[in-house]
Amino acid sequence: MTAPFSLVTYLSSARIPTAGILVRDKVYPVVEALTALISKTRPEYQSVLGILENWEAAVGEIATAVDALDFPIRGRELAGVPVSTVVLHSPVVNPAAVYGSGANYVDHMEEMSRVLGVPIQNPKASGQLPWHFVKTPRSALTGHRAHVQLPAYSTKLDWEIELAVIIGRQAKNISIESAMDYVAGYSVANDLSARDHVKRADAPADSPFAYDWVSQKCFDGSCPLGPSLVPSGFIEDPYNLGLKLWVNGELMQDSNTSNMIFNVAEQIAYLSSRTTLYPGDVILTGTPAGVGMAHRKFLKIGDVVRLEIEKIGVLENTIVK
Repeated sequence: MTAPFSLVTYLSSARIPTAGILVRDKVYPVVEALTALISKTRPEYQSVLGILENWEAAVGEIATAVDALDFPIRGRELAGVPVSTVVLHSPVVNPAAVYGSGANYVDHMEEMSRVLGVPIQNPKASGQLPWHFVKTPRSALTGHRAHVQLPAYSTKLDWEIELAVIIGRQAKNISIESAMDYVAGYSVANDLSARDHVKRADAPADSPFAYDWVSQKCFDGSCPLGPSLVPSGFIEDPYNLGLKLWVNGELMQDSNTSNMIFNVAEQIAYLSSRTTLYPGDVILTGTPAGVGMAHRKFLKIGDVVRLEIEKIGVLENTIVK
């Protein structure tokens, strides 16, 4: 791949979620671009999920089309639409699963140890395996600039910037050494969490049934994702990316993916040993220090949350009633 590009899902003029190529702040519909620029007919690329299901061939075809944008053939010119003028969905719409990694940053682990007043061991150093939960893809995922409704039952809505990994090949029982071959690309995610609903109020604290994962992690809009999917070929080192999150312009999280405990390959290999991963599946790889719980601050109506991951992009959302 030569010219940089990423993939988005945007609302077309016909009000249909459509896969687009984002190049230099302009969006080009994938199907039309491939037809016009390299004479490839690919109706299955109408959605990013369709592209991911054919990732090995699709990424090369899209890269060839992007290169052709700078050298249009007579009669095959294609006009792009400024990305600032379109409605963006999450890059992948309705994937099979969204997996979230818990307690996976050294600085966040140390932070929560201070907040809770209890020692917390590094899970990897103590021989534990990666730990994940599941978010509900259809209701949780939302896109860049979308409004996120404050859950009516929560007064402690927290933010968590995370590097999102998007799977590009079906994976089952794969090795750590081969795991990165299954990554299609990366995006920016906010793993929003209702901290006042970690446990059910009507259950004994020591009950194995006390935890309320649905209320805490699966409310509508609980996983803003975007603005785009950046192919892995453009990210030389996913373990050296700066992560920053601001609330109303105030910097709250400032860290680096080098602080991950279980890296991307280890997480993919572990998850694939438990369940089959499918193209389009999203893995949230953990959050660093600086969450609202540590600051004793939580999101409220009108707050604007801005997230940025180096070389991947900026994701912004507003909290509404």
